[in-house]
Amino acid sequence: MTRHTPEYLSARASTMSLRSLAAHQAQQAEELRRAFQEEAMARQTPATPEREFEKKVHAKDLDPKDFTKPYLEFMTGQPTVFHATAYFKETLGKAGYTELPSRENWAGKLKPGGKYFVTRNGSSIIAFAVGKAYKPGNGLAMIAGHIDALTARLKPTSTKPNTHGYVQLGVAQYAGALNETWWDRDLSIGGRVIIRDAETGKTTVKLAKLDWPIARIPTLAPHFGIGMMGHNNRETEAVPIIGLDNSDLSGASTSEDAEPLGGAGSFTSTQPAKLVKLIASQLDVKDYSTILNWELELFDSQPAAVGGLDKEFIFAGRIDDKLCSWAAFMALLHAKSDDNDGVIKLVALFDDEEIGSLLRQGARGNFLPITIERAVEALSADTKTTFGPGVMGQTFANSFLVSSDVTHAAHPNFGSTNLPGHSPRLNVGVALCVDASAHMTTDSVSMAILDRVASIAGCVNQRHMIRNDSRSGGTVGPMLSSAMGCKAADVGIPQLSMHSIRATTGSLDPGLGVKFYKGFLDHWEEVDREWVA
Repeated sequence: MTRHTPEYLSARASTMSLRSLAAHQAQQAEELRRAFQEEAMARQTPATPEREFEKKVHAKDLDPKDFTKPYLEFMTGQPTVFHATAYFKETLGKAGYTELPSRENWAGKLKPGGKYFVTRNGSSIIAFAVGKAYKPGNGLAMIAGHIDALTARLKPTSTKPNTHGYVQLGVAQYAGALNETWWDRDLSIGGRVIIRDAETGKTTVKLAKLDWPIARIPTLAPHFGIGMMGHNNRETEAVPIIGLDNSDLSGASTSEDAEPLGGAGSFTSTQPAKLVKLIASQLDVKDYSTILNWELELFDSQPAAVGGLDKEFIFAGRIDDKLCSWAAFMALLHAKSDDNDGVIKLVALFDDEEIGSLLRQGARGNFLPITIERAVEALSADTKTTFGPGVMGQTFANSFLVSSDVTHAAHPNFGSTNLPGHSPRLNVGVALCVDASAHMTTDSVSMAILDRVASIAGCVNQRHMIRNDSRSGGTVGPMLSSAMGCKAADVGIPQLSMHSIRATTGSLDPGLGVKFYKGFLDHWEEVDREWVA
C-alpha cells in the first residue's frame, strides 16, 4: 500500500486524489466487466494497436481500459522472446518505421522526423523516432526493458530413454524456471528453428509454435509420504512427459531402434522423433536433415485472461516482463510528434535480463550505446556538426533513461513483506522503484522529474522499496545508465507472483503503463527545460 502525505498530495494538485481515483477506477472496472460480457466483443476482429489507436491524443486523455484486450492478445500470441520480437518488428513496419540492418552503413538513411528500428539476435529490439527539430547533441527520452522470461529450454540433445512407457524431454532451466509452479501445468513448445535450403544452400530462421499443450511435469501423489515434488530435483524429478510408447511390452521395436530422422549424426537425430515431425510439419519442411538446430522452449499454454469479480485482474504467464515492455512499446507508437520536437524518443527491449544481461543481446552489451552512436553519427552527416566524443557526451548529458521492469505489488497474504508507504497497489499507476544499495537507478532528481511528468500526464506515481531484511532484484537501469552517464530512474508496473509460471496484475495496469510512458516520451523535453542546468 502506498501512503501519500497531505502535503505531498496538495503539492500535486493536477493529480487525482486517491479517493477520486478509486471511484474512477471502480467505474472503469464496471465498464470493462460489461464490455467483456458482450458477445459481440468475442466475435469481432482482434484489435491491433496500430489500427485502434492511430489518433495521437494527450496522455491524460488515454483510457487505460482500451489497452486491456490488445495486451491479452499479445500475451497469448507471443509466448517466446523470438515471437515477441517478431511481433514488435511487424507492428513497427505497419506504423511506418524503417528497419536499419546492423551490417549495413547507416549514412544518409536517417533524418529528423524519421522512425527506425534495429534488432539483434532476433531477441532484442530498439525502436526510435527522431524529432523533426532534432539537432546533433540533443538528448534522448529512453525507455529500456526486457522481453525474456523464465522458461525451460530444450537441451542440445533432448531425447531421453523411455521410462515405463513415457516419452520424456530433456530440458534445462533458464533463470529460475522449473520451480514448484511449473508442476502439473499445461505446457506447449515454441521458439526458433535454423533451416538450410537444400537447393540454394542459404540458411534462414523460422519461428515455430504449437497451439496445444504437449508436455507436463507430473507431481507425486501425497500417499507416498515423500512430498508431491520429491526434493524438487530439476534434473531428475522435473522431467516433462510428452507422450507414450509402450511398444516394449509387445516386444516390438521402439522408436529408439528406428533409423534416426535426418540420418545418423544429424541434429534431428538427437531430438525426439515425433517432436521433429511435428515441428517440420508446421514449418513445411520435408527433409529433416535441413533442420540444422533450434532454440525451443516450454511455455504455459493457458491463454492470458481477465479475472476477478469485476474483471479487475489479469492472469497470465510471462508477465515479467512482457508487461512494462509492451506498455513502453505502445507508448512509442502513440507518442506525439510535432514540428517542435527536438529529441529522439526511443524504446529498447532486451533479451537475457533474467540471467544477468551478459550476452550480446543483453543490456550489458553494446547494443543500446552503439545504436545511439550510429544514429547520431548518421544524423550529423547532413549538418555542420563534427561528429565525435564531444557530440556523444553532450547527447548523453541531455538524455534521460527510464529503466522499466515489473515490481512487487503489496501482497494480501504475506503482509510482513510489505513496507508501509512503499508497497504499490494494482490498478493505481506505475511505481518509482528505489534501492539504497544501487540495484535501482532512481534518485531524488529523477523522482522529481518523473513526478512532474506524471502531473502533466494525469498519472499517479506510487513508490516501491523493499524492507531492509529482504533481498532486492536488479534491472537493466544501473548497467545502462553507468555506461551512458545519463540521468535515470527505475519504474515498474506492480504484479503479484513474480517468477511464478503464472502471475497477476491489474486489468488497467497495461493501459496505466502506456499512459505514463507516453507522458514521459511526450513531455520529457519540456520538463527538462524547467531545470536549471
